[in-house]
Amino acid sequence: MVLTHVEAVEEGSEAAAAVFASRYVQDPVPRYELGERSISKDAAYQIVHDELLLDSSPRLNLASFVTTWMEPECDRLILEAINKNYADMDEYPVTTELQNRCVNIIARLFNAPVGDGEKAVGVGTVGSSEAIMLAGLAFKRRWQNRRKAAGKPHDKPNIVTGANVQVCWEKFARYFEVELKEVKLTEGCYVMDPVKAVDMVDENTICVAAILGSTLTGEFEDVRRLNDLLAAKNKRTGWDTPIHVDAASGGFIAPFIYPELEWDFRLPLVKSINVSGHKYGLVYAGVGWVIWRNKEDLPEELIFHINYLGADQPTFTLNFSKGSSQIIAQYYQFLRLGFEGYKSVMKNCMESARTLREGLEKTGRFTIISKEEGVPLVAFTFKDGAGAQAFRLSSGLRRYGWIVPAYTMPAALEHMTVLRVVVREDFGRPLAERFLSHVRMALDEMDLAARAPVPRVQLTIELGPARTAGEEASIRVVKSEAVPVRKSVPLVAGKTKGVC
Repeated sequence: MVLTHVEAVEEGSEAAAAVFASRYVQDPVPRYELGERSISKDAAYQIVHDELLLDSSPRLNLASFVTTWMEPECDRLILEAINKNYADMDEYPVTTELQNRCVNIIARLFNAPVGDGEKAVGVGTVGSSEAIMLAGLAFKRRWQNRRKAAGKPHDKPNIVTGANVQVCWEKFARYFEVELKEVKLTEGCYVMDPVKAVDMVDENTICVAAILGSTLTGEFEDVRRLNDLLAAKNKRTGWDTPIHVDAASGGFIAPFIYPELEWDFRLPLVKSINVSGHKYGLVYAGVGWVIWRNKEDLPEELIFHINYLGADQPTFTLNFSKGSSQIIAQYYQFLRLGFEGYKSVMKNCMESARTLREGLEKTGRFTIISKEEGVPLVAFTFKDGAGAQAFRLSSGLRRYGWIVPAYTMPAALEHMTVLRVVVREDFGRPLAERFLSHVRMALDEMDLAARAPVPRVQLTIELGPARTAGEEASIRVVKSEAVPVRKSVPLVAGKTKGVC
């Protein structure tokens, strides 16, 4: 039995003061240097808690795909496992087993060629960014090995993808010295064109990356067509250029909403897929997954084997220590929801997106550029094409608590400014309807500001003589006063509008 020993506290000491920190913390709070003295745990908590009140509400953050709500039972599991280091596989074998179960569940969901009793090849990561780095490294090493075996140069690898890729692809290319060849977007086509992508493929292309759920518009790229075009080019050239599918956003949507859509391991050139568990996998931030088609697609020399934590442990990650909570939370969701539960959640998200889309169209102010088939989000522009309007609306919605990003499109479409609302599980119909009412209010405020008269200022100036022949006369403002704007007040039903 553990006993807690409570020491007596002298009267008047800091620890005996009121819990609310501001009542006795009079000195500036340490920010960039360690404080000289300790403070009570209650005060430390209150200080940090109060500062965090100024953060936006995660539930109202419509910019993010990342999950912001889970069931209380899963929250409890996360707290119970928060002190487990996932790297200690020998010490926490059950956690390792849960990760392996998740890998196999996802691989079969993506139609990997895994037989009964066989284990899939994959690993849990810290989001899709790490997953993409690992997949890219595997492609680069396999390409280099083939080039070396053929006695050909292997120092100029490249990846072909669309200009709509997430920034993690640019990071991979820069960090690991791979040229990124981007297919430019065009008006009305905001994803990678498979024909243009295959045309850009050469003997140094380590893979073509397709996106299942573009960050910009949520649209699914045509992986089936890309596979067919690339297979034909491989046959003509003798190359073996593969495909990676970045399914960070769409990987947990397509299997449940569009089961007939062929984008995954049913296509022979798809060798690896990444997906974010912390997006539509319905887990809090910090977990992603990368799955390989076969063991041969992951070069053995990239896998490290360690034994200083106990038994032999194979590892292929960019980091080492990380928390186990999100892995456990992912398995909880798979166990709790099953196929039926995930399908129900995704259908509800799509329905909320439809409600949102129809409400925005009814205003008559917007053009919807996102497709109905894809990730449940709504991307839209102002019909007049004025980019400044989008940023003003984004700023106006912040006053109601909503975070809605306004951004310009990539190269060749920089003239387009887009607003985007991501629909997550916790953004149901009531919130969607309230959001639409706030959009209408923000638009009214913008219209009113545009009609408001420009304020006039009357300046009284004093002119002074020039001190030299080549110098102009000096000017000094001696008085500045606003000129009142006189306007009539319309009468409605015998009463004046506005404040008199």
